[in-house]
Amino acid sequence: MATKAPNPIDKHVGSRVRMRRMMLSMSQEKLGDALDLTFQQVQKYEKGTNRIGASRLQQISNILQVPVSFFFEGAPTSGDTINGAKEAPSPAYVADFLATSEGLALTRAFTRIKDAKLRRRIVDLVAVIAGEGD
Repeated sequence: MATKAPNPIDKHVGSRVRMRRMMLSMSQEKLGDALDLTFQQVQKYEKGTNRIGASRLQQISNILQVPVSFFFEGAPTSGDTINGAKEAPSPAYVADFLATSEGLALTRAFTRIKDAKLRRRIVDLVAVIAGEGD
């Protein structure tokens, strides 16, 4: 029997849970303890493997100190049209990047750089390294 792929919304909500948990430097075990769950269940929520129910999402939002709407920001859409025009795809790659430990660490360090010109030069350097530079 083939395994069912997680729903894109469940994956997005899970990645936002992970991102916020990591922003607070909270372990999966600590979040699991606060929810009276195992860290494995938290892992399944974060991967979108298991769907988070409404009451559980409210609980998570209280623990992570964000409104429930935070978990849906930038969520993928079903491709609905607005006024006859196809809706632009959400920048889910940003949320995916910020949900990684590297993305979060890079973002934290980058935002501590006060010099705007230096930040711009760093962006240019990374673009060159990635093969997108002039």
